[in-house]
Amino acid sequence: MSLTSCYSTYATSGNKLAVALLIAILAPLLLPINIATEILIFGMFAMAANLLIGTAGLYSFGQAAFFGVGGYAAGYCFAHTAMPLWGGLALATAAAAGVAAVIGAISIRRIGIYFMMVTFAFNQMIYYIAYSWSSVTGGEDGLGGIRRPLLGLPFGDGISLNDTTNFYLLTAVLFLGVFVVLLQLTSSPLGLVLDASKQNARRTASLGYSVYRAQLTAFIVAGALSGLAGALYALLYRIMPLDAISWASSGTVVFMVVIGGMSTLIGPVFGAAIFIWLQGFFSLIWARWPLLFGVFIIVVVLFLRGGVMELFARIKALANKRNGGEKS
Repeated sequence: MSLTSCYSTYATSGNKLAVALLIAILAPLLLPINIATEILIFGMFAMAANLLIGTAGLYSFGQAAFFGVGGYAAGYCFAHTAMPLWGGLALATAAAAGVAAVIGAISIRRIGIYFMMVTFAFNQMIYYIAYSWSSVTGGEDGLGGIRRPLLGLPFGDGISLNDTTNFYLLTAVLFLGVFVVLLQLTSSPLGLVLDASKQNARRTASLGYSVYRAQLTAFIVAGALSGLAGALYALLYRIMPLDAISWASSGTVVFMVVIGGMSTLIGPVFGAAIFIWLQGFFSLIWARWPLLFGVFIIVVVLFLRGGVMELFARIKALANKRNGGEKS
């Protein structure tokens, strides 16, 4: 058993939720609040992608399609209609789930590299639709003029999300909600079937479980949560750029999962934070910063196959070994 797996087994659901809550509390204290908000949004996106990559073993290179569908759906509602906040977020999530159901129903019938290429192809198709449908999406200029509607309450006039702190709190609540949903799902019978199918799909099917149905369910859930993250991204910057739906964005979220570690739910959140921070840091020290980032990814893949969560597990194991030696 790997060190990352030991950590995952050791950590209870309460511990994992406590770590997620701690991240949500500390992020705006350590970073500019817009950057902290972006980290939580991409943390949601990365956790959704990891449901496919880490739990189901499905390496999707088309998750940006659902991120973009959610962002454009919410952006259009908030730019051109008076739809309330929860209605727009629900519509964005449902739209992304619907597109994921169609793409997943076709993609999951293929495995390995063929699955990757099919999801990549669908991503490019949706990108081209967004590029061509300029009357709705704004084309290559992106969809601008997105307003932040009031956060409706049962009493009072509602809370303005134009205040960056209020918007961060909304994002943090949704981030924790997504974390709890995925935590419960991965621990459920569905999660166990997905994990078993990742190890051996044929043997899992021979036991009477519908691997296709389980994987399609995971694909739809991941697509829906990616759409929710896309909607929040559109609200954060009040524009939905075309680049957010490109194949590069799909690769970015896979990198986040790899950097953080795909064996734990919280790992992709750390991966998102490290990716966003390093992206800004490297861009300041060298104009060709993607080369530095490429070197960093290579180092992680070669020496930390479990991502930063494996590094944490190594440090913890070393500390326990030292404590044990001192006691003896």
